Order: sequence, then C-alpha cells, then structure tokens
Amino acid sequence: MPSSDYDIRDPRFAKMIHMNAGIDLLWSGGRWCEGPAYLPAGKYLIWSDIPNDRTLRWDERNGEVSVFEQPARNQNGHTVDAQGRLVSCEHRGRAVSRIEHDGTTRVLADRYKGKRFNSPNDVVVKSDGSVWFTDPSYGIDSEYEGDASPSEIGARNVYRIDPSGEVTIVIDDMVQPNGLAFSGDESLLYVADTGKTHVADCTPKIRSYPVSKDGKSVGKGTTLVECDCGLFDGFRVDTAGNIWSSAGDGVHCFAPDGSLLGKILIDEVVANVCFGGPKHNRLFICATTTLRAVYVNAQGLTPFHSS
Repeated sequence: MPSSDYDIRDPRFAKMIHMNAGIDLLWSGGRWCEGPAYLPAGKYLIWSDIPNDRTLRWDERNGEVSVFEQPARNQNGHTVDAQGRLVSCEHRGRAVSRIEHDGTTRVLADRYKGKRFNSPNDVVVKSDGSVWFTDPSYGIDSEYEGDASPSEIGARNVYRIDPSGEVTIVIDDMVQPNGLAFSGDESLLYVADTGKTHVADCTPKIRSYPVSKDGKSVGKGTTLVECDCGLFDGFRVDTAGNIWSSAGDGVHCFAPDGSLLGKILIDEVVANVCFGGPKHNRLFICATTTLRAVYVNAQGLTPFHSS
C-alpha cells in the first residue's frame, strides 16, 4: 500500500503528500546514484552513477534511460542555471564545469589560489549568476569515486565563483561540506555536513548560514537539524521553504524552523533529490542503485522562480 511509503510526523506533512501516490521505480543498475537535475527545456533528468563514471539521462516523454556522458570525470552533483545550462561537479576533474548552449564544456573553476580543489561535490547557482559549491574529499579518498590523491588545499570548504571568475571561500568551519541550497529569498544558505564518515563524533546535520547583504559571503552558521538515520547528503528547498533531504532511510522533510514533518521511506540509502516535471511537483530520488520518483503536494524552487 502507498501509505506504507510515508512516515507522517506532523499534520502539515499529510497535506504535502498524496496517500494514493506510490513511489515509482524509474531505473535500476547503478553503484552510487547522485546529483539529479531536471532540465525543463528538454523534458529530461540527468543524474550521476559516480563509480561507473557516467551520467545518465531519463526521458520524461517515454521513460527511456540512456547514457548522457561516459567517461564523465566521475561527476557528482548537478544543477541548472537560469539560462538552462547544466552545471556539474567533477570528482576526477576536480572542477566545476558547465555545458554551454553550443554543447561545449567550460571549466568554471578548478583551483583556489593555484591549488587544485579536492573533489567538488554539490553546486547551486544564485540569482546574481554566482556559483556556490562544496569541496569535501570523497573523490580523492580512494579510486572508487575518482582518483586517490592528497589534498593540495589541505581543507574542505564551501566556495563561491563570481561571474568574473574569482573564487572565494565562503565557509571553512565544516568537516565534510556536502549538499547545499539557498532559501527562496536567498537570505540563508543551507549546507549539510557529512563529516561523520571521517570523524566519529561529527554529528550529521544541516547548518544554516545568513547571507550577507551584498550576497557574496555568509555569517556565522548554526545547526538547523540533525539526522536521526544515516547522513544528510543532497537536498532541495520547496516554494514554502521546506527542506527535502536525503537520509539513510529515505527522504526527510523539514519545516523552515527545523521541525521534522515526515519521511518518504526508501529501502536504500538516499544520496540526493530534486524537483522536476512540468509542474515541478515530482520529487526525483537518487537512491544507492536506483532512480525513483514520487508526486508530492509541493513545488521545488527553480532557477526561474521569483521570491
């Protein structure tokens, strides 16, 4: 029964789901599925299968899945900017890149002060055109998701790429910064810390950072929510300000104040999610080996939304 797919913790969550809407299995056969991004102009979804070094494409019109790019430089997170271009985090490329309208790939940044990034993980584009991304060490920790290598920077930070190309550090107080997203009005930046993979007493959490008035930096962060099952990895924010986050037992939905509203239960560890579809009310879920989707009574923020 579809009702078994949901764990309702708050009456507000009951209004955000459709009890008769089950979870669709769209594809299986991955090793570690990550980084979903919906491209509305093409009516398709892109996501990563990192260890298999490929990005895949699910066609909304006929449900067919094909290889979008292989080799893919062990890409991880993706997003779509306001011009409809795909922005990617590359583990093996140790870079953030973008596919231009003419089909060419442009490296937006691969170094900070002359030193190579660790392995860019997840990315978001702000309304001013700046690109913000996390840079943990997962892609250089072993040969499984990239190329094993020592860190040149010696830290794991969150960075901002200015439209001019200048790269600055915006957050340097996290163990392993991972998923990230802005609130609808871009006054807050949310970032997940998955540092428990490397430091046993690092509590899995999402932190909230106030964005400065000039939009180019953030203030001191605070912990918004802690994970009660596994780790928070990638997540998205809906138009009401709720956070839909990956976790060890599925997708957790939080109100803007951090209250746990409910869960969508999945029988695999979930790595990342995104909203898509014509009405942007379909939640696409990258679980360990599968791509799934479920219709919800919520709409995700898009690069084209107005606050």
